[in-house]
Amino acid sequence: MKAIFVTGGKQYYVSEGDTIYVEKLPNEVGTEVSFDTVLFANGVSGTPYVNGAKVVCNVERHGRQKKIIVFKYRPKKKYRKKQGHRQPYTKLTVKKIEVK
Repeated sequence: MKAIFVTGGKQYYVSEGDTIYVEKLPNEVGTEVSFDTVLFANGVSGTPYVNGAKVVCNVERHGRQKKIIVFKYRPKKKYRKKQGHRQPYTKLTVKKIEVK
């Protein structure tokens, strides 16, 4: 069974047993989290969401991605600014997809 759900302003296309990385969630490691903003589940699409459908995931870990460098400059103006950024994430494993 496959589903598309929304979290953190992004859409994820998953099936049972998949591992995904999403924007950091406030849940503890080892707990379950369920998403009810399901756009598509098992061939059924909703307007905008499928009623009674939810995706249940297990929180595996929290972490931070690799560092990216943000470098801004203005040519010929002696303006240079260098910044680093590491985006926090939550690793989830999809346990089941429920459709009522």
